[in-house]
Amino acid sequence: MSLGELLKGLRGDEALRDAAKRMNITFSYLAMLERGKDRRTGNPIKPTPETLQRIANAYKFDYLKLIEMVGFSDDPIYNPALKEPFAHNPTLQQWYKTLPHCNEKEVEKLKVIWDVIHEGGDN
Repeated sequence: MSLGELLKGLRGDEALRDAAKRMNITFSYLAMLERGKDRRTGNPIKPTPETLQRIANAYKFDYLKLIEMVGFSDDPIYNPALKEPFAHNPTLQQWYKTLPHCNEKEVEKLKVIWDVIHEGGDN
């Protein structure tokens, strides 16, 4: 399903101008989004993350599902989860997030282990 098809479906019978007003975008831009192309250039439309968030809010549609449907889920500009360290490894990410809660002695042990690994285990 394309973004345009999704938007048309979400809008339903609501007038284009009314939907655009709720999103705080122009109705002509919403029409282009629904068409999927810039009418002046014929190029595909790539809305900003802010625009997609406005659409998600207006239609009460999950933002992450929206960016996934339009093919932007692997782009850190659109997907805030990818800005987190180890975004594609949830186990490592969870462990990494616990580090600030470690005490100094635990961090010193980790540093010794890291030094061994980093030096190739020659120590």
